[in-house]
Amino acid sequence: MAAFEYQALNAKGQAVKGTFEADTLKLARQQLKNQDLTLLEITEVHKKEQSSKGPLLSQRINMRQLAHITRQLAALLGSGLSIDEALGITAKQLDSAKAKRILLGVRTRVMEGQSLAQACSAFPSTFPPLYRATIEAGESSGKLDQVLQRLADYISDKGQLHSKLQMAMIYPVMLTSVSLLVVIGLLAYVVPEITSVFTKMGGELPTITKILIACSDFFKHYGLMLLLVVIASSMGIKALLRLPEPRMRFHLLLLTMPFVAPFSKGMNTARFTRTLAILTNSGVELLQALQISSQVLTNNAMQKAVEAASIRVREGQSLNKAMEASGLFPPVTIHLVASGEASGQLPKMLASAADDQERDIQALTEMTLGLFEPILILVMGLVVLAIVLAILLPIFEMNQLVK
Repeated sequence: MAAFEYQALNAKGQAVKGTFEADTLKLARQQLKNQDLTLLEITEVHKKEQSSKGPLLSQRINMRQLAHITRQLAALLGSGLSIDEALGITAKQLDSAKAKRILLGVRTRVMEGQSLAQACSAFPSTFPPLYRATIEAGESSGKLDQVLQRLADYISDKGQLHSKLQMAMIYPVMLTSVSLLVVIGLLAYVVPEITSVFTKMGGELPTITKILIACSDFFKHYGLMLLLVVIASSMGIKALLRLPEPRMRFHLLLLTMPFVAPFSKGMNTARFTRTLAILTNSGVELLQALQISSQVLTNNAMQKAVEAASIRVREGQSLNKAMEASGLFPPVTIHLVASGEASGQLPKMLASAADDQERDIQALTEMTLGLFEPILILVMGLVVLAIVLAILLPIFEMNQLVK
């Protein structure tokens, strides 16, 4: 039985779409005809996924939906249902048409005789290598329900961390944007109307007023050009960073910059240790787990360091020594990994290392934002004060001359 996605017109001429299962394409068309629907388009779900090109067309489920689906599958499998039954029940309860479409596509492949991991591989943009490898390990060990539960917890925790960081950044970004817009608006529209009076009267103006007039003229005449230059530069830098060599140099720079390095190292270390913990705890062999864990890193320099560590481990070196050789991982993380290897509790120590890094990142983020906000307010206050003084000083001098 295959899953099909369709678009059709009902008896009233209204467009409808949905997903359903049928044995063949011919039977699928017949089912729609029996429902008095005029078929416009019908596509088999997993074929649509395979034919998609690029990130805009690929099928994707967000982390919250994926965690919910994974947790529900774990519960249903734990109750004794088969994989295809669990997939079918979960798909029926989904509100998202996209998620339902993908899950039915997975179920179709499972019913064709594929394993769950193989079925998920048809939707790589939805189910990353970590997800598929963990499921494969769960199927091999016969503990798929337990593995899915741990995987759901991992995805949920990952989504919560991202949400916390995004929520923490909303206020500073809004404050910075509004402050810049206010200052640019003052310089481009308000200040010229006031300072034009001073220039018509002649006389020597204070230095701060001259600077203000020069800034105002610049934004008034070249503001649009400056905006275009900024946009073009951003696009150029983005295109340059797609190249391997410049991207590697940039990522190495991120790991050495005073304020950025702790965030970059901490986030990537937490992501690496958390991924490695869940893979090793699910029964994935260490070398394969290292290979998969390297793919979740966003910093290319640290990704290369993990790949190099994997080679050293294959040659017989311990994991903590292999990680220490790169010089990119925090000493606390290396110490916890060494402790885990010595005690035979590597997954537990890796999870502890991830927890430690995530706590540090959260504390560092709160401290940085706590300092950034008052500093930004102080700077913008000084800028506004400078504008006010540049306007008031000539007025005071005019009053002195009148007296």
